[in-house]
Amino acid sequence: MRIRIKFSKNGLMKYVSHLDVMRYFQKVLRRCDVDVAFSAGFSPHMLMSFALPLGVGMTSDGEYFDLDVNSAPPADELIRKMNETQAEGFAVLSIRKVPEDKASKCMTVVAASDYEVSFTEELPDDTEEKLKVFLALDTIEVVKKTKRHEETVNIRPWIYEMKLLPDGKLYMLLSAGSVHHLRPELAAEAFKNHIMDNLPPVSGIHRKELYASQNGRLLPLAELGENF
Repeated sequence: MRIRIKFSKNGLMKYVSHLDVMRYFQKVLRRCDVDVAFSAGFSPHMLMSFALPLGVGMTSDGEYFDLDVNSAPPADELIRKMNETQAEGFAVLSIRKVPEDKASKCMTVVAASDYEVSFTEELPDDTEEKLKVFLALDTIEVVKKTKRHEETVNIRPWIYEMKLLPDGKLYMLLSAGSVHHLRPELAAEAFKNHIMDNLPPVSGIHRKELYASQNGRLLPLAELGENF
């Protein structure tokens, strides 16, 4: 059976790297005596995969990993047991049963993610108007850097929504995953470079949710599973 675990990462835990988060949850699962399935071979490891690594310094209410188990107690009981052993800043939010095929893995189905971006200063009064100008552009070119090279790409198709929130934060719904992944800090930098040169520096980024694309709609990854 494969289960999908949704968790939050807040507070000081934002400084914990993705690799350490993986190790942390492996310890939590051992402490909770979860009947985890392991790979075969000389170096067996837990069959778990994370949806999309979260950058160091970011917080989130929408992190996921899939876990293969031989058996499991009811989801509510497992959530309770895991949260009883959590460090402050981590919390399991939901657990759902999901299909076991490769095409259904959380790391495979991720298509979008949304964020709330905060700034070191209050945003200028004309931010909302300039956002409209920015989103009306047909082409928004940026330089994306990888480990091997740099390339100029048009990120406009990867920006699904940007809007100013009542609390002064900037909301972004962006393409995510292995095909077209747009980081929120790069989207904010593009907004600054193309339209709003007086945009204050980013002070914090909070990921709200990860989505899959189903029949032309974006659905939270948890909604692809079922209760057990």
